[in-house]
Amino acid sequence: MSPRTHQVPSIPNSPPSPSPVLTPSHPIYPIRPPGVPTSPHPRPSPMLLRFLPSQLLPMAPLADLYHLTMAYALWRTGRHRDPAAAELFFRREPFGAAFVVGAGLGQALRSLGALRFSAADIAYLRSVLPSTTEDAFFDYLCTVDASEVTVTSVPEGSVVFSRVPLLQVKGPLLVVQLLETTLLCLVSYASLVATNAARFRLLAGPEMKLMELGLRRAQGPDGGLSASKYSYIGGFDCTSNILAGKLYGIPVRGTVAHSFIMSFRSLEEVKPRVLSPLAGGEPMDLPSLAESWLQKVCELLGISTDKPNCGELAAFVSYAVAFPQDFQGLLDTYCVMRSGLPNFCAVALALHQLGYRAIGVRLDSGDLIQQSKETRRVLRACGAHFQVPWFGSIPIAVSNDINEQSLEEFNREGSEIDMVGVGTNLVTCPLQPSLGCVYKLVEVNGSPCLKFTEEEEKMTIPGIKAIYRLYDAAGRPFMDLMALENEPSPSVGQELVVHILGRRGEATKVRPSAVEPLHHMYLRDGQVCEELPSLQEVRSHAQASLNLLSPVHRQLRDPQPYPVALTEKLQLLLTELQHASQ
Repeated sequence: MSPRTHQVPSIPNSPPSPSPVLTPSHPIYPIRPPGVPTSPHPRPSPMLLRFLPSQLLPMAPLADLYHLTMAYALWRTGRHRDPAAAELFFRREPFGAAFVVGAGLGQALRSLGALRFSAADIAYLRSVLPSTTEDAFFDYLCTVDASEVTVTSVPEGSVVFSRVPLLQVKGPLLVVQLLETTLLCLVSYASLVATNAARFRLLAGPEMKLMELGLRRAQGPDGGLSASKYSYIGGFDCTSNILAGKLYGIPVRGTVAHSFIMSFRSLEEVKPRVLSPLAGGEPMDLPSLAESWLQKVCELLGISTDKPNCGELAAFVSYAVAFPQDFQGLLDTYCVMRSGLPNFCAVALALHQLGYRAIGVRLDSGDLIQQSKETRRVLRACGAHFQVPWFGSIPIAVSNDINEQSLEEFNREGSEIDMVGVGTNLVTCPLQPSLGCVYKLVEVNGSPCLKFTEEEEKMTIPGIKAIYRLYDAAGRPFMDLMALENEPSPSVGQELVVHILGRRGEATKVRPSAVEPLHHMYLRDGQVCEELPSLQEVRSHAQASLNLLSPVHRQLRDPQPYPVALTEKLQLLLTELQHASQ
């Protein structure tokens, strides 16, 4: 049996509590009878508050200053309540890939329930806005909330492509503009990390376990929490971040640090020393038992018994006494082959004698591929010689600045690695530190808006849209299609004339075998109208979405670009507005 089918190294952790879910029975705001004014201090529902860390409440000040100066100008001109729509999208896929895993959308939707200005917020804004700002404007800000906001979005975890809106926001112009930075902040980094994690998962394959351990390298505690959450969506199996485990129900795992091993000098420091057999019986002195096994292991491996480090053996024994059913060893504090591995085998065999089973080893330096092979050889030799069948398949975990190239080398060189811990190169996204999402106005007072520029990539696509994903006969998506909101939906088997972005308006005919409306309406006038999925459901959806992609779009090196197209009506509107702008 392959070693990768066995238990993954872990430490005990309590089962995660289920995440709360927003449902239509939990409105973000209570429904107000007609004519009843908005409360000056609208309160999010108790269910909603459970989703949000305290530092994110209230959300209204999470904006740039110019949003408030524009808000004042709109208010002064009486246009603050004009109906408007904006959309959030990115212009280019990151990391040279052809896809992005859309994430942060659930948190973005939940944040709308916290949109309000407190008395302290108003006092601060008085201090930073010009002294000529009218008092009545601050009174108005006290009434601002998201009770008239409608949001459609792709389901979180969906694979998305450049220029296609991840979400669309409708509401009063002032509020729609005020939400820009909040939504960008919550979606951009989340989608970037989820996409980065998905790349690691694709390279690792389905069997290898991936552990996120980037908290200490992240951009602050909030960045660390986001990285843990969204790398889990992207395909990682667990995190070392216990706060993320508590808040989000992500499985928490860990091994042991070099500092723990270095803190021991001799077996005399091991307290307590005795351990009872798993099946019951007379307790035995584990240090003495480990010493006797060490002599046998050293003899088998042809190693002098004075080579293994005594302090390391003491650290392993102490950890084994504390966690006899979850014992694992960090092998490279001193020397893997002459100390770490013999000491681990001795303690693991001593535990086996008492009925326990070690769960793994970790390598954190050196040539990880070669060391994994040598470690597997020794484990198999011990298992065969001492007649312990499971010993040769003890899982091997590695860490040490793992990146995409590392995973490619592990696969190419046939390593014996079962689990990989990734930190810096996951959470900081060094290959591309920003996704570059943008939030653009597309309609005001029923009139489509266009940002016109000679740089085609930065030109916006006007109008409120319906988004469709078109599938081929094999069940794989081959194109995303943007249409005007009031256009009829494309039909299965119907020939469509479309204009693929980036091809200068060239018309193409396609005939889809299946059509999927991509956006769901999650919020209508401040009311939740579709249940938000749990984190586990989002994670499963992300993996299913990636699996549906054609290999030519999913490959990480030189992928074939995924086509995004406009209907004839939307292309005609775009052309008319371009000519009008010129």
